[in-house]
Amino acid sequence: MNKTLTMKFGGTSVGSVSAIRQSAQLIKSAKADWQNVIVVVSAMSKVTNLLIEGTQAAILGQSKRYQSIADELTRMHSDVIFELLTSQAEQDHAYGRLTAHIDEFKSLCHAIEILGEASPRAMDVVSSLGERINYHVVAAHLREIGVSAEAVLATELIRTDSVFQSASPDMLISRQITQTRLNPLLEAGSVPVITGFLGATEHGAITTLGRGGSDYSGAIVAACTDSHELWIWTDVPGVMTGDPRVVKNARTLPKVTYREVSELAYYGAKVLHPKTIRPVLESGTALWVKNTFDPNGEATLIVPDGSPTDSISPLRAVTAIKGQTMITVEGRGMIGVQGIAARTFGAVARAHASVTLITQASSEQSICFSVPTSDGRRVVTALEEEFSRELHRRDIDSILTLDDVVIVTVVGSGMQHTPGVSGRIFSALGNKGLNIIAIAQGSSECAISLVTSATDADESVRTIHELIVGEN
Repeated sequence: MNKTLTMKFGGTSVGSVSAIRQSAQLIKSAKADWQNVIVVVSAMSKVTNLLIEGTQAAILGQSKRYQSIADELTRMHSDVIFELLTSQAEQDHAYGRLTAHIDEFKSLCHAIEILGEASPRAMDVVSSLGERINYHVVAAHLREIGVSAEAVLATELIRTDSVFQSASPDMLISRQITQTRLNPLLEAGSVPVITGFLGATEHGAITTLGRGGSDYSGAIVAACTDSHELWIWTDVPGVMTGDPRVVKNARTLPKVTYREVSELAYYGAKVLHPKTIRPVLESGTALWVKNTFDPNGEATLIVPDGSPTDSISPLRAVTAIKGQTMITVEGRGMIGVQGIAARTFGAVARAHASVTLITQASSEQSICFSVPTSDGRRVVTALEEEFSRELHRRDIDSILTLDDVVIVTVVGSGMQHTPGVSGRIFSALGNKGLNIIAIAQGSSECAISLVTSATDADESVRTIHELIVGEN
């Protein structure tokens, strides 16, 4: 049976001439060991942010700004094309695709400027341009170093719904069309180089899988092609016990369970997109997180829940998600009234906001939850509309907000079977004089989330991290 490897490269791994050269050598080396190699690439680092900034400028009528962004994008990519690629034919092809996509960007921005707004569908077309430029460059360089490669748009492979900017794949159809498109290439010994981050509806409209969705693309492609392994290449040495920018002695975890890495990804760790886990879990694909710039160094293997992780401590890692707003709906008239929670979160859903944490007192006198600060004002307005009568009757006394809070989450599957873990965490924080605003823990006991002020967040992370490294 032919063994298949899918390799996904993030923005920093394909963000410069030296990075693309390094990634290409990793691909060439893998091709010598694996029968089939499939590559998924992101846009160059910072490109997607520039594209989105350009659309925002267009909405505001700032034509000079989006024109200057177009020039900057052209310069960034053309510098790479003409330094990286050596043959005239490959340079001409890559530069031709670049100019075509930059013209597309300027045309879309002009249309958005006239309308004064950008629909989610338009945003997906614009924000996908970085991948649609970069995959040509990576494929061209592979060919120049002797690796047969073909650039393939993910719109030919990943069929999604029409929820623009956060689309979900139809895995059954995606599997069929992916294998139909890729199997002939693999049988011919070629390496498909696929755009991450995007897919298409059944009518061919470009969709994106959400910010950071290239990881998710890699997992979808790996599952659809029955890949034996998926290697996520990034700029950090695997999944770490904490953010090395906050804790100086952060360590790489050799093994992490699916549930642990899902919690870490959801609560702010940047190593994996939160949705990456499901496709590989269901397909049985082994998932590695590796460092592009130290490929023989430390890495992390994601293992099934219940597998041994060689960890002494039940605490595995700590992470933080910043830029949150706590919202509290409270009132003595809420006690015993059915449907308050349903109406609360129905209003949040209508405001198109994502809830990151929920806690409720058993008295039912208050419901407390957090949302990204960017959604806070919109959510409060929706709640005030939903509960206008209750606020007038004083059944609900107030809808309160607390901005600039941080959710600090400590993760470890072993916590479920270890008494006293919560007590040790709270005691350590209390000894440092760090205040906890709210607490949430799921019944699985794989993670405990604490809400702190932004000023206490980093010290809270460092304090909890000392518990982690002190027990391992």
